[in-house]
Amino acid sequence: MSIRVLAVALDDGRELATLLEALAADARTHGLELVALGPVAPSARWRAVDARAIGLAPDGPELVAVAAGAVGVRSRQVLVVAPAGHPALVAARAGGARADALGGGERATAPAVLARLEAAQAIEAEASGAVGVGPHPEPWPDDPRLDPDLLAHGDRRNVVDGYRYWREAAIVADLDRRRHPVHVAVENWRHDLNIGTVVRNANAFNAATVHIVGERRWNRRGAMATDRYLHVQHHPEVAHLAGWAAARDLPIVGVDNVPGARDLDARPLPPACVLLLGQEGPGLSTDALAACAEVVAVGQHGSTRSLNAGVASGIVLHAWARDHAPAPPTWPGPRPVS
Repeated sequence: MSIRVLAVALDDGRELATLLEALAADARTHGLELVALGPVAPSARWRAVDARAIGLAPDGPELVAVAAGAVGVRSRQVLVVAPAGHPALVAARAGGARADALGGGERATAPAVLARLEAAQAIEAEASGAVGVGPHPEPWPDDPRLDPDLLAHGDRRNVVDGYRYWREAAIVADLDRRRHPVHVAVENWRHDLNIGTVVRNANAFNAATVHIVGERRWNRRGAMATDRYLHVQHHPEVAHLAGWAAARDLPIVGVDNVPGARDLDARPLPPACVLLLGQEGPGLSTDALAACAEVVAVGQHGSTRSLNAGVASGIVLHAWARDHAPAPPTWPGPRPVS
């Protein structure tokens, strides 16, 4: 089972925060959850679990269970790196996580921690046939788009092979050159956990932008780091999104199986538009429905009343791409585009 969490344990809070900042900035941790096991405040890039602060034994298996539960993974998907003899290593082994100790006298630096991560990932990749590539053979290509760290250590990110070893900014720039004129918007009034999947789908179809309407905070873990490669914009209310779309002559197309909605397959979606999805459960709000130029429904044949936003977004984006997007690089042959 793949490593999803890199947990680092240090007793010095300032040193731990500095280490986490360095790890968060390194491309090799993109797609992983970072967890601090020690006296440090959480941030937008990492979670924090301080055993003593929450009354847990620093060497008990509960520590790993809490760290894994904080990001919704299993304990065996956690790699704990800490100085030799640190109680967090005992906790990791007792709790079923992976553990790797820094050598005696070795400083807890980002290169040292990343070396442990790469070693664990290499073992995992060899055993499972995981996607990605190892270190690039020297001499390296003379290409400013390539990241020296990835060339040196390998690239296991969730990107297509054509982007292997590329810097994150270079990937975004290349995608920006060919963004599709379809936008995806989703209402977020109750911190919908499906929004991460909506973002991942938008990345897969290279949508222009994802628009979060309502609460600013959303489930980034579900996006599997794909939000790093597209544009995400926040709107505090539906009226704000509607004004933004009107200023750009983009019709808003709602996606919901409400009375009056037309069949998604009846005719093509507009070539340039905003696809608006509702909150899990209630669907599109009254304000959202009022802002829509039209509403489309996904045809269903079972007993469930509706599909969640994550599933629905993938279906409508595929419908849009089928009619308006050129064949993707992985497509087996040409197809007409309207």
